[in-house]
Amino acid sequence: MKKLANVALIVLLILNVNLHAQYQPKNWPKADIKKAEKWVDDKYNSLSQNEKLGQLFIVALYTNKGENHIDEIRNIVNKEQIGGLILMQDDAAREINLVNEFQQKSKTPMMIGMDAEWGLYQRIATAHKYPWAMTLGAIQDKDLIEKMSAKIAEDCHRMGINWDFAPVVDVNTNPNNPIIGNRSFGSEVKNVTKSALAYSNGLQNNNILAAIKHFPGHGDTSTDSHLDLPVVSHKIERLNEVEIAPFKALMNKNIGGVMVAHLYVPALESGKGIPASVSKNIVTRLLKEKLGYKGLIITDALNMGAVANKYKPGELDAMAFRAGNDVMLFSQGVAEGKRLIQKAIDSGEITQARVEESVKKILLTKYFLGLNQYTPKNPQNINTDLNNASHTAIVQEMYANALTLIKDEKKLLPLKENTYYVPLEEASYQTFVNEMESSVIFKKANEIKTIPAGSTVLVGFHKDNSTAYKPYKISAESKRILNELSKKHNVILNIFGSPYALKDIDLSKISTVLVSYENNEDSMTATANALKGKSKIHGRLPVLVNDNLKPGLGIDLKAKSN
Repeated sequence: MKKLANVALIVLLILNVNLHAQYQPKNWPKADIKKAEKWVDDKYNSLSQNEKLGQLFIVALYTNKGENHIDEIRNIVNKEQIGGLILMQDDAAREINLVNEFQQKSKTPMMIGMDAEWGLYQRIATAHKYPWAMTLGAIQDKDLIEKMSAKIAEDCHRMGINWDFAPVVDVNTNPNNPIIGNRSFGSEVKNVTKSALAYSNGLQNNNILAAIKHFPGHGDTSTDSHLDLPVVSHKIERLNEVEIAPFKALMNKNIGGVMVAHLYVPALESGKGIPASVSKNIVTRLLKEKLGYKGLIITDALNMGAVANKYKPGELDAMAFRAGNDVMLFSQGVAEGKRLIQKAIDSGEITQARVEESVKKILLTKYFLGLNQYTPKNPQNINTDLNNASHTAIVQEMYANALTLIKDEKKLLPLKENTYYVPLEEASYQTFVNEMESSVIFKKANEIKTIPAGSTVLVGFHKDNSTAYKPYKISAESKRILNELSKKHNVILNIFGSPYALKDIDLSKISTVLVSYENNEDSMTATANALKGKSKIHGRLPVLVNDNLKPGLGIDLKAKSN
């Protein structure tokens, strides 16, 4: 009798699967939605069980790992009929050609994703780099962030990418966080939420799916989940107020994806050491049921040390699906994962209705993204299309609007005549020197004794901008030189790096402090224009640096009138 009851329950669940996707393009008439639902039903019914399970997996495609790797992915696409690819490093034209080939061999068009938080440059070196999220968090006009992410969406379309695994909505309350840091919009929930919504809207209003990450919040960790399992030990009250708060605020904003982190959160998961990404308590009971999220739920990459060091390929995928995830990202064991999921279905541990729910959600999202009619992309001129004057203009606009003036006690800005410039730290500063031209008198660190007493000295702390994860700390030698200069001169300190660099610097004897957030050609050009009075300064500090430098701190400075 009990067996018959279980069968009846499974049938009931199958008949009552809700066909929905969190993401839906704006202004879609009901007739088109009905058409979409019919396509999903027809496509789903045309797939074998093995092909249905294939939709749950996304694997990584590199073009810098050689032909053996590419053949391996080619075989997975052909044999397993997977749901999508995540594009990694590094050749844009080769990636387009391979995606065109693989899409033609796939019975169901694949969703193509990329980690493009700061644009396609994150994976393709020839593309134009957009600002880190922390830089964007300093911008007060959030419409500018939407404008920027719309441009990222344009780049994604050019490459045949449908899903940008961004933005990060982790609230970065830990300056020593090794993996989030610059990738977070800041340490205040309200600013993170507003910035993330603008970023997501810029993507999705231009038909590129967004994915807010890393649920339930990776901002206060001191371990890199790529290497080991971080622990977030806060009590539930704090988690609800900070870590989970941006996700909760964004749940009903049409955002198509949520990425679940590889974190151990004891307040949310009683099982010792169980990562959020494979926790039914976190994925199903919290995210799906309590918060009511109906979009695509995707794991963080399953090759990351936090989980890959603990679970076997395939076993990990099955655990993630059991927990409630729809998509297993960066799968290392598609065939084994399918086998174990089917085994769980056969034993009654997972219902077929659960598979139908996820697969139909994936298919409906694909339809909304236009994948029901795949159009191959042309690789010709791709590098120029991803990096040209239109990118430069919008990126410099972002840096200009992010510039944050912390203090200017002696009104040293805009720069007056006879300002000396001393660059410090390890990174390049030549673009800045070129942009400043005759506005400053260049001096190397070993020449500071030649600067006349009482001069105005602009000190540039130029930090390495090659990745988002470089250390922000200022060297003891740079601090010594800064201290020496502040005793005899009127100092303008310009941080070309994270505002966390100011954490343990004594600013009491420094008249003027400006944060530029990053050290690259675009940020240096934007900063030079502002220092010369060509553009206004009106950014605000997005993070808590110390007791004196709190979020929201910043002074407006008008541009010189013509």
